[in-house]
Amino acid sequence: MKDLPAELRPREKLLARGPAALADAELLALLLRTGLKGQGVLQLAQALLDRFGGLSGLLAAETAELGSVKGLGPAKRAELAAVLEIARRSLAARLQQTPVFDSPQTVKDYLQLQLASKPHEVFAVLFLDTQHRLLAFEELFRGTLNQASVYPREVVKRALALNAAAAILAHNHPSGVAEPSRADEALTQALKAALALIDVRVLDHFVVARGSVVSFAERGLL
Repeated sequence: MKDLPAELRPREKLLARGPAALADAELLALLLRTGLKGQGVLQLAQALLDRFGGLSGLLAAETAELGSVKGLGPAKRAELAAVLEIARRSLAARLQQTPVFDSPQTVKDYLQLQLASKPHEVFAVLFLDTQHRLLAFEELFRGTLNQASVYPREVVKRALALNAAAAILAHNHPSGVAEPSRADEALTQALKAALALIDVRVLDHFVVARGSVVSFAERGLL
């Protein structure tokens, strides 16, 4: 980057024009700081974005997956993991402070960071208070998910323990296709009925994949 004019170097550009002026590769280059022999840091940053499908895919990647990339040593992997955790905590704090319906995109972004990179299916619940603010996010079941492997009584127990008034269901599709199945629909209705018995309302069910999140409520499936 030393060969670039000062106004085109990511750090100088950020300080002069603000972070929004930087392209994704430039922002990532600031984190990476150095490239490889024969590959500058901007080229390395763009190669990583291309490989993982953009910033969201890179941040959602497992640490082991990042470890297979030439040029990403332990220090750089640790920095990327730290950025991911900062993003998760920031979004969680926002959901704890305001009703989820005030920021539906924040819910989707949060679930993307939590679930999109999982190599196996995970079923999770966002438990909400009476103002529909986040009380807790909990991964409750793993493996192949269907109505038989996700136990409504366990979800009900956690809702009672947290004194939740509402819930948002979520699970991932490691296949990369965030399209609800008939089994997903049946599971949603079973959980909705079970939670209704303790006056906990199911507000939505999200299916998460890398790059996309599908809302049951938006599809009219609840």
